[in-house]
Amino acid sequence: MPRLRKMLNDLSAPYIQLLMRQIETQSKTTLVNWAVDYSERVILPLWLKYCPDDLRPKFALDSARQWLNGKIKLQQAKKKILLCHEAARETEGNHVAHIAARAIAQSVSTIHAARHCIGLALYGALAIAYDELGTEAPWERLELRASEECERMLAALWEISIVDEPNPANIDWYY
Repeated sequence: MPRLRKMLNDLSAPYIQLLMRQIETQSKTTLVNWAVDYSERVILPLWLKYCPDDLRPKFALDSARQWLNGKIKLQQAKKKILLCHEAARETEGNHVAHIAARAIAQSVSTIHAARHCIGLALYGALAIAYDELGTEAPWERLELRASEECERMLAALWEISIVDEPNPANIDWYY
């Protein structure tokens, strides 16, 4: 069996480039809202399907939401984010759950650095593809399904995007 990929890694893929270009036009706050909303709605249910008793990713999403609302500081949220990363490490034997937790961890890490929001697509879209098609599916089918999910992610970002955002996040993709 070929080694399973943990993420989409072709940043030059058209569906990733479209997301990156739109991300660059938005503020960090908009990006956090987008990544957290999408993760809560789409990725968290996937995680809970495989790990219903482990709420660390949910708590990480909750902490990002609290940070957005000014109720907690970054350091407080960071503790929950690190626990989400821990959940990902602990589920490496369950490929879908593992990369779903990675997607959530990257989404909530957007509160720290805006560029983390691309992790929603790089991990999350592939988690959805693996869940729907299975880990044995050919890469071409998996990537096609992941690209469709990236299109949905882009549509969700467009819905909340601010036209001519005066304070777009300054993102260095190739740090």
